[in-house]
Amino acid sequence: MSLMFEELDYRETPIGDLRLRRRRMVQFGDLDIYEIILGDDFLMTSLFHESEDQLSKIGLDALGGDNLDVVVGGLGLGYTAAVALENPRVGSLIVVDYLEGVIDWHNRGLVPMSRRLTDDDRCRFVHGDFFALSQDTQHSYDPQDPGKKHDVILLDIDHTPTNVLNPSNVHLYTQQGLTELASHLKPGGVFALWSDGSPVDSFTEHLQSVFVSSESHLIEFPNPVTGGTSVGTVYVARVANA
Repeated sequence: MSLMFEELDYRETPIGDLRLRRRRMVQFGDLDIYEIILGDDFLMTSLFHESEDQLSKIGLDALGGDNLDVVVGGLGLGYTAAVALENPRVGSLIVVDYLEGVIDWHNRGLVPMSRRLTDDDRCRFVHGDFFALSQDTQHSYDPQDPGKKHDVILLDIDHTPTNVLNPSNVHLYTQQGLTELASHLKPGGVFALWSDGSPVDSFTEHLQSVFVSSESHLIEFPNPVTGGTSVGTVYVARVANA
């Protein structure tokens, strides 16, 4: 192992080889940078995560009330879930991830955010396929409470609604898929989605056709690798009140 690079874990999955690596870059000194790679896809880095943070902040700010029941689709390095848990209005949070290895990294404390999640009694990991669970309109995302509806669903898995990690994920971003997802929300509940780049017009049209209201937030943040600015989008949509 060199000081500048270490592969912390490698495992094969049905959708590609999964890697967790830690490295350093000369320009950042002794800062440890954690990265997740799935097949040929670079999924996430600890170097910048503003869009993931904003997904939780904007999504939760869109709904009032306390003791909120929140679902996060996609665990990754844990930033979306960790920021959600910083909000005292969150009463419970489940994080659904298809990749058992990612959940294992957090349970073993291999990534920086892990203790914030595993030490919080409000948070629980669910090993499952978020997209398949969304299509099951008769059951909750929570296997311990199949009849539960949720206040907020935060999704951060695919790159964009049109650039997905697994072809089967495409269905969720259709009008039918969003209708199925919306059925998991309580009246007045909120769905928020992180996406790389600028808003996708076809997806915003689907949101408008399914939800009573929707909007897109453009997130610009400095990219320390390129020295420029990167852009992400947080979509927020609400179902009708009862």
